[in-house]
Amino acid sequence: MSESLSPLPDADWTRVLCVVAHPDDMEYGTSAAVTTWTRRGVEVVYLLLTAGEAGMAEPPEVVAPLREHEQRRACAAVGVTDLRILGRPDGMLEYGLDLRRDIARVIRQVRPDAVIGGVFDVEAWGMLNQADHRAAGLATVDAVRDADNPWVFRELAEEEGLAPWHATALLISGHETPTHGLAVDDEAVQASVASLRSHEAYLAHVTNHPAPEEFIPEMLRQGGAALGTEHAVLFRVHDLGGIGGIGGREETAAS
Repeated sequence: MSESLSPLPDADWTRVLCVVAHPDDMEYGTSAAVTTWTRRGVEVVYLLLTAGEAGMAEPPEVVAPLREHEQRRACAAVGVTDLRILGRPDGMLEYGLDLRRDIARVIRQVRPDAVIGGVFDVEAWGMLNQADHRAAGLATVDAVRDADNPWVFRELAEEEGLAPWHATALLISGHETPTHGLAVDDEAVQASVASLRSHEAYLAHVTNHPAPEEFIPEMLRQGGAALGTEHAVLFRVHDLGGIGGIGGREETAAS
């Protein structure tokens, strides 16, 4: 972990897009940042690339609607009203042009100041990172730049009327070497716990999963210790130009 973290310069943000592979991926602490933003009026949109239908013992056609229901409960706990599920096959998410295009499309639709993605390294959190997480994280990195380039996926503008969009920052949540932190209060900590608890049926299928109230507050306390606050959510932040508070803007990005 970085020795000196900076406060996240998010004061002027109005929209944030969160891109993850599965239902529940946002709920492991990052949702404390989400509820902090929504409480101050920031619009936060969740884009799930799969429905998480391969994550339980029941057949996928049973699991997919159940997991969507639980994700909507989790969203309600942190003030998110715009949930989008791409519906790619769970467990078989593939990095490639099609996935990049689909994420770039939503970036152009939402026009966020910042995009949040997940860790895409082969190893993460002391274990081998799951394949869908790697594909989702890497595709998000590239899609942020694709969304800003008028010459990549021209059909998004020519056929769908979606102009290029420049996000000012890309945030990687859960990274082992964070650069910035967002201080969160106890209300946000408890909302994050509630958001993970919303995935009741899914968590019942995870062997030896600790209760959310047992580890989420401690995780956020560790983040706070790194930032110098009581609780915090940490991110590795990539400044795409204008992170000091300048909102998203339409412009051409260099290839």
